[in-house]
Amino acid sequence: MNFSVIIPARYASSRLPAKLLRDVHGKPLIQLTYENAVNSGANRVIIATDDKRIEVVANDFGAITCMTDGHFTSGTLRIAQVLEKLDINDDEIIVNVQGDEPMLDPSVIDQVVNNLATNPMQIATLCEQIKDKVQYFDPNCVKVVFNKIGKALYFSRAAIPFFREEKDFDLKFCYKHIGIYAYRAGVIKQYLTMNSSSYEKVEKLEQLTALNEGFDIHVAPACASVGHGVDIQRDLDEVRKELG
Repeated sequence: MNFSVIIPARYASSRLPAKLLRDVHGKPLIQLTYENAVNSGANRVIIATDDKRIEVVANDFGAITCMTDGHFTSGTLRIAQVLEKLDINDDEIIVNVQGDEPMLDPSVIDQVVNNLATNPMQIATLCEQIKDKVQYFDPNCVKVVFNKIGKALYFSRAAIPFFREEKDFDLKFCYKHIGIYAYRAGVIKQYLTMNSSSYEKVEKLEQLTALNEGFDIHVAPACASVGHGVDIQRDLDEVRKELG
């Protein structure tokens, strides 16, 4: 199946400055993410960045890059500019892989593409079961609730679903959203016409605008490990430890 992976790679990060260029055993973090994407079934992998420092490093390890504007508030908007610059067909499947996911198994990328191609929903993404109460209550861990056919009902930084009675708490109902999306290029172009929803503004989660506009998002548990995404120094330390 033909598809492209685009990796939005923003230099600025308030919680961990320049995190995509942080060293992980001799390689910048962004390179690990790129190499995993290359090992998927993608026809091409592009790093979309707003900063020359990332462009130079990415070109040094052989990546294709595309420079984008620096004012974008989301990875999807950055990807949309890449589509315009490269004149990508509306029917082409695009996978948005966050640059700070250095442990993402390549098979997970292929999975989300297959999920999009085999159901009528406009967007596909993945999740994994939450491991403990610490993660469940952590606002940096984005939770997702979905129905029996995999249609997303809501994403939140809050603890969802909320268990009214403590005795009913059960982690089998609790899922962490994984920052990977598959959609056709035309859907991304439609996203450009949407105003950020109130839910996106308060939760700082761009997928809530898509839900608010009536788009269906397919969610499924990932078929393989995704490891640690990197938001803060503790996450980076964990990645270094596990990949050491």
